Amino acid sequence: MKKFVASCVQMYVVPNDIKRNTAHALEMLDKAQKYHSADLVVFQETVTTGFTPNMDFESFYNIIDTVPGRHMKPVMKEAAKRKMHIVWPVYEKDPVEKKIYNSAVLIGPDGEIIGKYRKTHPFGSESVKTGGWTTPGNSLDVFDTELGKIGMIICYDGDFPETVRLLAQKGAEIIVRPSAFLRNFEIWSLTNRARAFDNHVFMIAANATGVDAAGHHYFGHSMIAAPNVTVLALASASEDIISAQLDPAPMISMTPGSTSRRTF
Repeated sequence: MKKFVASCVQMYVVPNDIKRNTAHALEMLDKAQKYHSADLVVFQETVTTGFTPNMDFESFYNIIDTVPGRHMKPVMKEAAKRKMHIVWPVYEKDPVEKKIYNSAVLIGPDGEIIGKYRKTHPFGSESVKTGGWTTPGNSLDVFDTELGKIGMIICYDGDFPETVRLLAQKGAEIIVRPSAFLRNFEIWSLTNRARAFDNHVFMIAANATGVDAAGHHYFGHSMIAAPNVTVLALASASEDIISAQLDPAPMISMTPGSTSRRTF
């Protein structure tokens, strides 16, 4: 892992207006680079539609896209133009099995997709198993990048220690957690900092703000947490961009392979 600047973007989303939300996200991306010198930008969960579709499965399936797909092309183009890494979280359709996944896509500075993650722990209301629309993913992968080794989880996944532990065991140094977190700030803050501390990783957690199609209000407060539990950056409750420089040097005495004596 090298030293770099990470940014979280939390923005107001117009429910299910993919074109408008993508355009606004790209405006925020421009600000993240221009004013924050971001090398990696992480957007909130389901940034192009909002979390709750508030429409039937068939109607929602018809407005979303595959990964990659036409809706993602402008984002991939911007990544290449700006030579930056982007985590782009969207609902993804599977045209073969006609399923919907809650996904996060890692796009590299060449505009190509480095990797994709499908949420493995859908929240109760979204899971097809409980009358929702999302099918769970079944893998937790770590992706090698110019910045370091990145693992991805989405929102509720972070409530379970095992998700980040598995990624850390696979070598992850940075965990991104795009979210549409509804419950309360205490749980949000605790889980982000605990996952960082337990696994000696940086947590980059972008949360939603504003209202979705079902009228759910999101509290924002995106945060970036260091392996020593320090909150390096914390957003407001409204539309915001936060950034922090992630420096691997403090991790050296904490992580496997260090020269720090362990007498236990």
